[in-house]
Amino acid sequence: MDQLEHYRIFVRVAELGGFTRAADSLGLPKASVSGAVRRLESALGTQLFHRTTRRVQLTGDGAVFLERCRDFLGEAEELHTMFRQEPQQLSGRVRIGMSGGMARQLVLPRLGAFLDAHPGLQVELGAGERRVDVVREGYDCVVRTGEVADPSLVARRLGMAPVATCASPAYLERHGVPRALEDLASHRLVQFAVAFGQKPEGFEYPLPDGGYASLEMPGAVTVDNGEAYVGAALAGLGLIQLPRFAVREALADGRLVEVLPRLPAAPMPVSLLYPLQRHMPRRVREVMDWLAQVLAAHLEPWEG
Repeated sequence: MDQLEHYRIFVRVAELGGFTRAADSLGLPKASVSGAVRRLESALGTQLFHRTTRRVQLTGDGAVFLERCRDFLGEAEELHTMFRQEPQQLSGRVRIGMSGGMARQLVLPRLGAFLDAHPGLQVELGAGERRVDVVREGYDCVVRTGEVADPSLVARRLGMAPVATCASPAYLERHGVPRALEDLASHRLVQFAVAFGQKPEGFEYPLPDGGYASLEMPGAVTVDNGEAYVGAALAGLGLIQLPRFAVREALADGRLVEVLPRLPAAPMPVSLLYPLQRHMPRRVREVMDWLAQVLAAHLEPWEG
């Protein structure tokens, strides 16, 4: 096992907070991982981790070394690929994350062609609503919809996602098609909550003089992820408001119908987030550029 591999193992242990998780992630025996870290500590002359029976935590020296190690590994990869200009030369693993709706509707249909052009690339796609810990869980980048407030990550602003208000034909047949805000008195809203117990946000609509307001509406169903949110609307359980890209197929084939198009909710910012590092591997840069290009067709220019 060479020195570069020792560095890579150390970074995975630091990111995942344990030798067992790092070993599983790398496909190595736990003994090989812990041995590599011990040899690295011996060569450096310092302790990189505080070890207990419950957790593994970086020491002060370990935290400093982690940042330098990430930069060094990035530089090493750049050296190995600096003379390779052809797209097909991309290789290695890239781990990305996004919502399930975005993955299914926009990214996965285009991914096959991208991988055909880069046969040495492996993509790990985490698709769901859970806000992953980008650094700790080893993600190279994630796409997030909504406001971003994470100082540990770099945010690349991609654009604004238009929001549509939708319902199923069966629901509209029972409750009528709302034509104005006042009509919502006889309607119900599928409620969305990141964590159950939070107050529902209600129906968002634009104000005549600018800005947006929220109207409280009844709703018998609350969900905590985008796929269930769309599923509830398809089942006729109420109105929903969500990025248009997430329902484009259902709108196109008539399973959902857009209502109140003149009262759209505020468009949602979409950002690409990635860890701060001086030297990003070329494969990650190119995957991020590809993602930005795929999503650009479904976004409006960034506001603000």
